[in-house]
Amino acid sequence: MSFQNQLFIFCTLLLGFLKLAEGKTRHYTFHIDSHNMTRLCHTRSVLSVNKQYPGPPLVAREGDNILVKVVNHVAANVTIHWHGVRQLRTGWADGPAYVTQCPIQTNQSFTYNFTLTGQRGTLLWHAHVSWLRSSIHGPIIILPKRNESYPFEKPYKEVPIIFGEWFNVDPEAVIAQALQSGGGPNVSDAYTINGLPGPLYNCSSKDTFKLKVKPGKTYLLRLINAALNDELFFSIANHTVTVVEVDAVYTKPFSAGCLHLTPGQTMNVLLKTKTDFPNSTFLMAAWPYFTGMGTFDNSTVAGILEYEHPKSSNYPPLKKLPQYKPTLPPMNSTGFVAKFTGQLRSLASAKFPANVPQKVDRKFFFTVGLGTSPCPKNTTCQGPNGTKFAASVNNISFVLPSVALLQAHFFGQSNGVYTTDFPTNPPVQFNYTGTPPNNTMVTNGTKTVVLAYNTSVELVMQDTSILGTESHALHLHGFNFFVVGQGSGNYNPNKDPAKFNLVDPIERNTFGVPSGGWVAIRFLADNPGVWFMHCHLDVHTSWGLKMAWIVLDGPQPNQKLPPPPSDLPKC
Repeated sequence: MSFQNQLFIFCTLLLGFLKLAEGKTRHYTFHIDSHNMTRLCHTRSVLSVNKQYPGPPLVAREGDNILVKVVNHVAANVTIHWHGVRQLRTGWADGPAYVTQCPIQTNQSFTYNFTLTGQRGTLLWHAHVSWLRSSIHGPIIILPKRNESYPFEKPYKEVPIIFGEWFNVDPEAVIAQALQSGGGPNVSDAYTINGLPGPLYNCSSKDTFKLKVKPGKTYLLRLINAALNDELFFSIANHTVTVVEVDAVYTKPFSAGCLHLTPGQTMNVLLKTKTDFPNSTFLMAAWPYFTGMGTFDNSTVAGILEYEHPKSSNYPPLKKLPQYKPTLPPMNSTGFVAKFTGQLRSLASAKFPANVPQKVDRKFFFTVGLGTSPCPKNTTCQGPNGTKFAASVNNISFVLPSVALLQAHFFGQSNGVYTTDFPTNPPVQFNYTGTPPNNTMVTNGTKTVVLAYNTSVELVMQDTSILGTESHALHLHGFNFFVVGQGSGNYNPNKDPAKFNLVDPIERNTFGVPSGGWVAIRFLADNPGVWFMHCHLDVHTSWGLKMAWIVLDGPQPNQKLPPPPSDLPKC
């Protein structure tokens, strides 16, 4: 064989390998539509993708390029956020309305174009306008690259389990009424597992999710908390699971009888079924974790874990088998949550390292919590002492602009849209978890923080006791961050950093600031764009618990944000 022929074969093989390595392009079309749905004997019109609730799974491999054409057929403005996807240099596709894009209007479409770089596991997609994500959401399943395996036992089967919240009325009417009255919004009527409330609610025994399993097998459960306003505890009666991944990051495996997920968090767990038919069925149940002062939906969603019935007639039929119920922690169990989140550690192996920033360029201290804003003249408000409920970061209640922040930043048109003077520390210092100050009024503004490219950031987020201490699930767009420390009470900058874990802290995109406590995170600002950070309890986001980071371009061509796509929606 001639050298030229050998070279040709070698080049062809190399190109084939490169194609394998660089991943496929996968095309999806999401039609935003409305359809009637009945739960708890209440029928109402629901907004959804492709008339499915939960929506269709987006399945891909690490390294794949994703193109999702979203077509809006409804009256409401819509965007889709790919929650937890890094969006490296694709900030235009991130999805939060008036942050990275103007929303997609009626009869308009937009194609989201992004690549799944260096991530594998479970994430979620959801609407990012007002409370539309209550029914517009679905799983993102990122498989390892071809010919690569999980760093744990290969499961027999994989099952997505999506927790949601069902309202008997339109959630948009619920938040609209609350924002007008200034009071707390009405709570949901049920929680759901894969869209079904389950047998503990009235009129719902037929609407029950059943997980049918075989004895002696290992199942990978892909858990997603897509509830609007509630953190959840989840347990399967008489079974333990092994946590192997959170937020599309592999963890050091640990076994747990009960799990905790905030809205926006995902978790992969291995369920090893019993070796023999157990002659019983088992409830899988979830109820809320809540530490605040307001009302909340204190109901319980349940599905059924059902073992395949042996063929022999020696066993009673499934309906006659005893059913076991799991024990869930008390709904206000801060101790359980602190212990559970404290067990999470990054895998931090040679192949999947934990690249924790060891040096810090900029330090920030943010208070997060509730507050009040004045009642407009000649109206009556239902918030604390006749005011309106508000929420803030460093006492700034964020106001979304009427154009997208990213466009204003990219084209140098920030004037009148946003300012870059977001406070690095709380404007007024007080005993954050002690007696609250008399003045609980927030300041409204569209303030941002500007970071130079590749800045390493340490951010401490401190819960406050204003209108009651409460857990706040903070989600950062465009980045994963390392949870290097957490604690109860007030953060002590002199003593607490000595206890930080800089070796194998958990890496996430969403983490609960402990009720009456603090959390310290670190991240590297290696992704140019405008990145939203907000509480993933949507009522708090609606009240203003949100802000934005602007990460400037780096010097190299591959460190700059490209221009917007031609079909980017207009405001």
